[in-house]
Amino acid sequence: MKLATVRTADGTVAARLDGDAFTEIRGHADLGALLRDENWHRLAAHADGRRIPAAGAELGTVVPNPSKVLCTGLNYTGHIEEMGRGLPAHPTLFAKFADTLTGPADPVSAVPEDPEMDWEGELAVVIGRTAYRVTEDEAAGCIAGYTVANDISMRGWQYRTTEWLQGKIWARSTPVGPVLTTPDSFDPATATLRTTVNGTTVQEHAVDDLLFAPARLIAYISTMLPLRPGDLILTGTPGGVGRARTPRWYLKTGDVVEVSISGIGTLTTPIT
Repeated sequence: MKLATVRTADGTVAARLDGDAFTEIRGHADLGALLRDENWHRLAAHADGRRIPAAGAELGTVVPNPSKVLCTGLNYTGHIEEMGRGLPAHPTLFAKFADTLTGPADPVSAVPEDPEMDWEGELAVVIGRTAYRVTEDEAAGCIAGYTVANDISMRGWQYRTTEWLQGKIWARSTPVGPVLTTPDSFDPATATLRTTVNGTTVQEHAVDDLLFAPARLIAYISTMLPLRPGDLILTGTPGGVGRARTPRWYLKTGDVVEVSISGIGTLTTPIT
């Protein structure tokens, strides 16, 4: 299944994508609310609410208010090498907040405080049931599905200190969506991530090259704290970011960034 949070005149609603239309999942204002119901998969599969044409539908970020947004840095071998680092023994983690998230077609504003705005196309994992101190084998059963994210980063602020947080948490700077694809319809081992800027391909990489795969990340993170339904884990970006290029290439007003993952869909982000 492919599920989404759809914006309507009456607010948002969780919905299932059925060909050329979304079917509302009655009683659930967004996918976060749906995932908090332990029967969410059955409710989504049997939804028969109002149909909303997919063409022209306005989508919100997949889970608008997750309790946690956890991100992985340096998780593709190619990206680690281009940033001049050795392969880590453990995941490099940082956090975002719900205020950082935005919809899959929403604009992201360039900020006057930092002209070094960069792209990072990523696979994101959505948690479907509470995971606390789970093994890698158990972790697979805690995944509700997968989606696409762009961890747009303000590099000047990111590298002001050795901690990355301040370059990663700008308001409404992280598009997520367009849909959540459930694990029975998506295999990370066969997917390709592709990022373009103004139509030029800047990233194209097999998702299977992740150093720490989704189940391993869930097992590792859940050793420290529980992951709740609707929580997001961004799994990292492959090589091709703007900061690593010669000359460096940063986003500016008027640019359009697209991030696609085969089997899920595409984020389209105008920079305004």
